Amino acid sequence: MNNKPSYERYNRQIQLKEFGETGQRKLSQAKVVVIGAGGLGCPALQYLTAAGVGAIGIVDDDIIALTNLHRQPLYATEDIGYHKAEIAADRLRRLNPEISIVVYNERLTVANALKIIGAFDIVIDGSDNFATRYLVNDACVLSNKPFVYGAVSQFEGQVSVFNFKSSEGVVSVNYRDIFPIPPKENEVMNCAEGGVLGILPGIIGTMQANEVIKLITGIGKPLINSLLTYNALDNQSMEIALIANAAGQALIPASIEAFESMNYELLCGAETSPLEIDANEFDQYINEGTAMIIDVREIGELPGVTEFSHEHVPLAQLKQRSLKPDHDTVILFCQSGQRSLEAAKYLLSVSGNSRKVFSLKGGIRLWKQQHQKKAAL
Repeated sequence: MNNKPSYERYNRQIQLKEFGETGQRKLSQAKVVVIGAGGLGCPALQYLTAAGVGAIGIVDDDIIALTNLHRQPLYATEDIGYHKAEIAADRLRRLNPEISIVVYNERLTVANALKIIGAFDIVIDGSDNFATRYLVNDACVLSNKPFVYGAVSQFEGQVSVFNFKSSEGVVSVNYRDIFPIPPKENEVMNCAEGGVLGILPGIIGTMQANEVIKLITGIGKPLINSLLTYNALDNQSMEIALIANAAGQALIPASIEAFESMNYELLCGAETSPLEIDANEFDQYINEGTAMIIDVREIGELPGVTEFSHEHVPLAQLKQRSLKPDHDTVILFCQSGQRSLEAAKYLLSVSGNSRKVFSLKGGIRLWKQQHQKKAAL
């Protein structure tokens, strides 16, 4: 490296004989995009920025909420209500002004995925939902791009490298080789429902960054055709060998046109149910005062709700007692919309058509985020 400040910045890793100036130069020429600037994306972004990856893309349309901060320390309390991608980019530019940060303050969709992913060499999947995860996988397969997968739940995490093409032209397994078909709705809890130890995404996200650096520089042994699982409670890890699955491969869209016509929300059971209402419809009912609103979360679950009047009946209790609402319309909410939808289906089954029953789509967390976003504008 001829640039003295750059040499000083990266001196400690340049000193590694396996890495050297050659490895640093490869990093400076690489382009990596991170899908999701949340629990996994934050540590990955920070360490790749510090390491000197030449160009980094950030794709996220979410805004910062108080519930994010225990596992996303890239953000501060005063950032609540602002866009994650923009705040993250500002912090990263201050960390390392020598690299390029590209902000995509938008949700990854079939309409923009191929264009965004096509502009980078490697993809990090830091998404928190199955619809995006399958979309990223299929877009990377169609674009011939490797991506580094990570996932966390409660105390356990997973890391792997998918769709990597070797110098011999052999392509490794992808996400659908392990999970050909998405889980059914409510089958797997997300972090909002099941919780997550705050430090775990930091560990897994840093592992993802490590895999990216190995792929770029050619050092070490990346997790190609291998899935690493890690348990934060006992520090036990296990590496599982992966093999191709013809059934999974057959489910990947065969063309760009097929990909762009896919409905990944529908594929992953995230489509809107007739029993669901969005935040705007929910607000109308609040303003009109024409519905009984019930929180079906467990006692003590956060965030607390003081913005409107409601009752608190945890889902388990709701199923155990005969609920006789005073209103013809009942709206239920929970953290992410899963339990409230289950509760709505239950109430409808026991009450027939005697009343209208709805669930708040996306849950109270999304509702609060949307209100914070409106307040920030």
